[in-house]
Amino acid sequence: MPTSTQEKSTPGAGQQTALYVYGIVPGDVKLNSGVHGVGDPPGEVRLVRAGDLAALVSEIDVTRPLGTPEDLQAHEEILDAVVSEAPVLPFRFGGALSSGDAVVEELLDPNHDEFAAALRQLEGRAEYIVRGRYDDRSILEEILSENSRAARLRDRIRGADPDATRELRIQLGEIVNNAVADKRQKDTRVVLAAMKDHCAASLARTATNEMDAVYVAFLIGDDKVGELERVVEELSDRWQGRSELTVRGPMAPYDFVGSPVEAGG
Repeated sequence: MPTSTQEKSTPGAGQQTALYVYGIVPGDVKLNSGVHGVGDPPGEVRLVRAGDLAALVSEIDVTRPLGTPEDLQAHEEILDAVVSEAPVLPFRFGGALSSGDAVVEELLDPNHDEFAAALRQLEGRAEYIVRGRYDDRSILEEILSENSRAARLRDRIRGADPDATRELRIQLGEIVNNAVADKRQKDTRVVLAAMKDHCAASLARTATNEMDAVYVAFLIGDDKVGELERVVEELSDRWQGRSELTVRGPMAPYDFVGSPVEAGG
């Protein structure tokens, strides 16, 4: 799959508008009218076609900076909506080209073979995120039952002067944090193994919370979504009261296109 397009031209000096690029789709895709994208005011999303490829774009005012939470949400929502109907190659947030001709001449035509091959690989597939977070009390009790040193530290700390037991609290915190990290690795391997035969690709994402139990992205075919639901339900039952799994998707395959594709500067 593509890693990144070459650097593209950005709107010229004095130019007031440009075409913001969301991603690449097959040329025969049809869009619903009235869908608006990023920017202030947000432009209507449309297609710039070149043969069997098309770019999802909308007009933006280049004198107004992008990057609001609404912009980021719009970027993702547009791509995620398309992936339910057709393969989509998502682009990095913030890329724009000067005109429709520039989209064709500087983006679609030079990268045609690469984009077309990537879309063929993504046909009938979408990304799903499986995430779980440990229940604080449950996982702490589990760690204390498994680690006698942690249990002894907890007993020494309980009811004692916080200032007098500061070092003990630090030691216990380190043990717990390390134990949670170990459990996260093991539980992630369990989820990956359970989905091994039901996904086209998988990626363990970096935890964003110290209590994250599982944070995994899967590239899944339409015919395998039921297997994902079955696996998540079975593991949720097994881990009930310990960690709860949730699924987000279908999404554009952000994690499965190499480095994010970009257009413009």
